[in-house]
Amino acid sequence: MRLQRYLSRSGSAPSRRKAEEMIQTGRVRVNGRVATIGDGAGSDDTVELDGEPVELPVEHAYLALNKPSGYLTTLQDEPGKSRPTVTRLMPRVPGLVPVGRLDAETTGLLLFTNDGALAHRITHPSREVEKEYLVTVSGNAPEGALDALAAGPDLDDGPMSPPGLRDVETSGLSTSFRLTIHEGRNRIIRRACAAVGLEVVGLHRIRVGPVAVGELEAGEYRSLYQDELERLP
Repeated sequence: MRLQRYLSRSGSAPSRRKAEEMIQTGRVRVNGRVATIGDGAGSDDTVELDGEPVELPVEHAYLALNKPSGYLTTLQDEPGKSRPTVTRLMPRVPGLVPVGRLDAETTGLLLFTNDGALAHRITHPSREVEKEYLVTVSGNAPEGALDALAAGPDLDDGPMSPPGLRDVETSGLSTSFRLTIHEGRNRIIRRACAAVGLEVVGLHRIRVGPVAVGELEAGEYRSLYQDELERLP
């Protein structure tokens, strides 16, 4: 198979375009030789990225992580940077990649798999897989702001589909509520809250479809249960 596809299937590259960049910058070797665009690789070849072996997945893995704050949802940081990534928290499984992403400050449930077909189904907009968050905003949130959020505010990349908003609690210093969405646009909850005048001070994902973060401690992971897998798209 083409080397770009090999890197993508292994989980070493999030896309074939990114794989091409890795090859063009000399980071990839096949059987000890620096690879070039157009090279291929198979199960009998030795492929390395930055000196580390790259392997194709043998069997599928399905894991759930309670992501702590401060970790990037990426396989590795940009060259020259050493910020912590979620891969540091996960076992070494060939092809294991995060399903979707959470920004560095957001905590909570993040799914991982080396089953590309399932990952595609979960993240594809047409599937409308629900994602539920516990949102905390600063101060006493005005009722009008919450109503505007529940209606789906206009954003710079188009209107937000009306989310489900429930279980509002106010402590005086902050207001928390549960928000359920089925969109995956970048930082959409933070941007939606800002659009209606709410300042997010905490964002924690508690559920993706039938999978809940439950009692997982921050930084811990577990395998998905069989009934969860059966209920995923």
